[in-house]
Order: sequence, then structure tokens, then C-alpha cells
Amino acid sequence: MPQDLSITASLANVDKHMGKIRALDGLSLDLRAGEVIALLGPNGAGKTTAVGVLTGRLIPDSGAASLFGLDPRHFAARQRMGVMLQSAGLPDVLTVRELVALQSGYYRDARPVPETLALAGLTDLAKRRAGELSGGQSRRLQFALAICGRPDLLVLDEPTTGLDAPARRALWASVRQATDGGAAVLLTTHYLEEADALADRIAVIDRGRNVADGPPDAIRARAAATAIRCRADIAQEALARLAAVRSVEREGAYWRVLSADAPATLRALLAAAPDLADLRVEPASLEDALAAVLMPQHKDAA
Repeated sequence: MPQDLSITASLANVDKHMGKIRALDGLSLDLRAGEVIALLGPNGAGKTTAVGVLTGRLIPDSGAASLFGLDPRHFAARQRMGVMLQSAGLPDVLTVRELVALQSGYYRDARPVPETLALAGLTDLAKRRAGELSGGQSRRLQFALAICGRPDLLVLDEPTTGLDAPARRALWASVRQATDGGAAVLLTTHYLEEADALADRIAVIDRGRNVADGPPDAIRARAAATAIRCRADIAQEALARLAAVRSVEREGAYWRVLSADAPATLRALLAAAPDLADLRVEPASLEDALAAVLMPQHKDAA
């Protein structure tokens, strides 16, 4: 069978125990050139372990991990990868420019240092010592160190934690530039709007297993529901009893109702709440979809 040359990295039926915990349970995952894949799941789902196996920091107990057709621990494979982990120690006394220049020296075709600094939003901080950076600035420096070698695979583990909105959008733009150049990007994030904005594909894992994999629209469709947002003088219990209602949440002055049959719920809502105002009907969110995907898994385990 011919090899899919667009696949830059893969996990194939990988099992991995961390002590007595089975962190990965037959997990399979492919990363393709020019694609951002967001790896989502609850805390303890196995995301960090999956990243560790893909990057060669962890060895699978069984199954196989491949990076550019090689063992992820192989030097030639690691040369083509850039990694930004959730936390990393940086030498406090070196400046931002010195650290980027030092990291760039490990790569044959590194970006020019000024280009890397600009992509990470660090040009004005080039002379500042790493120990003097704020948390958000340190994250931008870690991003610069990950992209300086023009990686064919970019692994971003919670990359925008601590960043303000403009810095987050700038990082998104840099990630898109990397994929436009043909790189594969693996993103883990707790910010679902970030996954929605960036990902070409979303893989949802739970208890070390892949429970959903597809484009964001396909994942959202798994919710099989519509969100209704409105203001009304009605009790939450009464809303929950309306036709086809799956869930009810309070969002400030508004109710957010998730419905399996929007027309039926709306008819019932109009009859039950004559003072209904500011009505908005919209597709279910990615968060709704994740809840729908993960709920059967947790019911089965109960």
C-alpha cells in the first residue's frame, strides 16, 4: 500500500502507562502537512502524554510513533520539529536576542533572528534579559524558540496561556503563516475559541482514546442541537421542562437553552414567556459538541 507522503507524524495503536495509570489506550493519530490539528479533551485525557510520545520524550509501551518516517528520537527527525511546551526554563541572564540566536544555531536553515523576533512580537524586547520578562512575554519567547528553525512540524502545548488578546491574535497569524508554508501544527489548548479559529481538524481524546476526529464543523454537528439565547422572566426549571430542551444555563441577564428541536422549543418558549426579548438562535458551540461527544464515554464508565 503506498505511503501517504502528506503525513508528517503519526501514532498507531499506542499504549502508554504512566505509573499505574493507562494514559494512552490504543491511540491512533495522524498529522498532515499544511494542517492545524487541535488535540482536545478533559484534564487527564492523555493529551500531554500523546505530545510526549510524538516528540520522542516518551517511549510507547506498545504500538508505534513515527516522525517523518523515523523514530521520533532520531536526530534527523527532531531537527525538523519545533516544540513549545506548557512550561520551560530559560536562562535568566541571556537576552531575548541571544536566546533566539543560540537556538537558531542548532538548525541548518534557521530564520534570520530579526524575522523570528518579528513573528513572535519580540522586536522591541530583543535586548531585555529573559529573567525580566513577564509571563506573557516569556510565552512569546518560547514560541520564537519553537519557530526559529523553520520546522516542518510545530507542536504548541497551550501556547497562548498568559497572552493578552492582541498577542494571541498575532500568534494565531504566525501559526497560519507556518501552515501556509507547508508545516503541520499540533495544538493543545483549553481555549475552545482558539481551536475553532485555528484548527483545520479537531481530535478529541478521553481516557487515552480517540473519540472524535474531523473538521470543526463536523465536530460541532455531533452536538445535534441548536442554541437559543434570550431574556425572559421564567424559572430555570420551567425552561428545562419545555419541549426538546437538553440543557439550560444562565449567562448574566440571558438564558441559554440547548434544544434538540429548535422549532418545537421556540413554540413552547413563546407560549410560556410572553415577555420574551432579545431572542437569538444559533448553532451549537464547540463546547456543546465536546460535551455531547464525551458524555457517552463517561456514562459507559459509570
